[in-house]
Amino acid sequence: MTTATKLSGRCQCGGVAYAIRGAPQRIYVCHCEECRRQSASAFGISVIVRVEDFSVLRGNVKVWSRPTASGGTLACSFCADCGSRLFHAVPGEATLSVKGGLLDPPPDLTGVAHIWVRRKLAGVVIPPDSPQFAEEPDD
Repeated sequence: MTTATKLSGRCQCGGVAYAIRGAPQRIYVCHCEECRRQSASAFGISVIVRVEDFSVLRGNVKVWSRPTASGGTLACSFCADCGSRLFHAVPGEATLSVKGGLLDPPPDLTGVAHIWVRRKLAGVVIPPDSPQFAEEPDD
């Protein structure tokens, strides 16, 4: 992807739509318990983008905040109508984490880093050429 790339996404009901200017900074497949719970699946997909490149185009977005393991706060944004998790942000940080399954088209996960693999569900197979981190990587 180039910096001219423009991505878009929407929630499950289509009520919330958003756009992303520019290429993602990183993409992770996360196997932590929080990502599994919020995605109701074996892992979550986190597409890290610059806050300034992200804009909500329409819809009713609500925010639920939770404490992080490091002692901070994570603002978790979701569609007020269907409940789809949209993105996560740490107040004051320059990037946010867009939930990758909502992008149109979804991201290519070939070779992306898998994080929190020590929490990976039994039976989930990570491709051997994908970087793996027991917990959070050092960026």
